Amino acid sequence: MADLSMFDLTGRRALVTGASRGIGRSIAVALARAGADVAVTARDPADLADTTVAVLALGRRAVALPLDVTDVAACRQAVDEAAAELGGLDILVNNAGTEEVRPSLEVDEALWDRILDTNLKGAFFCAQAAAQRMKDDRCGGAIVNLCSLTSHVGVPTAVAYGASKSGLLGMTRALAAEWAPLGIRVNAIAPGYFRTAMTDVFYRDTGWQAAMLGKIPLGRFGELDDLAGAAVFLASPASAYVTGHCLAVDGGFLASI
Repeated sequence: MADLSMFDLTGRRALVTGASRGIGRSIAVALARAGADVAVTARDPADLADTTVAVLALGRRAVALPLDVTDVAACRQAVDEAAAELGGLDILVNNAGTEEVRPSLEVDEALWDRILDTNLKGAFFCAQAAAQRMKDDRCGGAIVNLCSLTSHVGVPTAVAYGASKSGLLGMTRALAAEWAPLGIRVNAIAPGYFRTAMTDVFYRDTGWQAAMLGKIPLGRFGELDDLAGAAVFLASPASAYVTGHCLAVDGGFLASI
C-alpha cells in the first residue's frame, strides 16, 4: 500500500507569489489542504482576501503580503516577512506572471522589460532570497517555478512571454544543480491550456478553442484543480529525489507534437 504520508505538508511553511486568483490561488489552497501554512502575495494585498479565507478555512495559517516582483528589494522583504510570520520557509512557489499578446514586430522595450522583469527576473530574486533563508536555517526546501508550454515550443505573438518562460526553465535547471548540496530542490510545472484571467482573451475565440482542443489528447482544457497534485508532489517529500525537472500538466499536448 502506498505511503500517502509522503505527500503530507503539515508543519511546512510556504510562500506563493501572485496568489490572488487563478493558478496561484489554486496552488496556495492545495498546499494548505495538504497541511502547509501559507503566505501569499499580490501587488495589492486586499486582492488576497479570498485566498486567505480559503486557507484559513482549512485550519492553516495565512499571511497576505504586498509584492511587486519587479522590485528586487521587495522580493527579499516579502520572503523575510513570510519567514518571520510563519516561523521559517520551506516552500516557494514562483507563480507571479504577466503576458500581453502582440505581434513580434510591434513589441517595444517597455513591453519586453515588463514581461521579462515579472516572469523571470522576479522569479530569480524571490528564489535567491528564499534559498538564502533556507540555507541560513539549514532546513533545505523546495522551490517550484511556474513555467509554460512556451518554455518548450514557440507560440506566435508571445515572443517576450516565451523568452521569459524558456529562461525560467533554464534557471530552474541551473539552480537545481547549484543548490542541491544545500538540500534545496528546484523544479517547475508547465501548465497547458487553462482558462484564467490572463488567458481569457484566447478563450473568447471559439475557433481557437476548437483548434486547441484538437491538439490535446485528453480532449479538454485544464481545470485549476488539475494542478493541485503536481504542486503538492513537487513541494513534498514525495519528490525527494526529483530536482531540475519540469512537469507538464497539459493533457498530453507536448507528448503529441
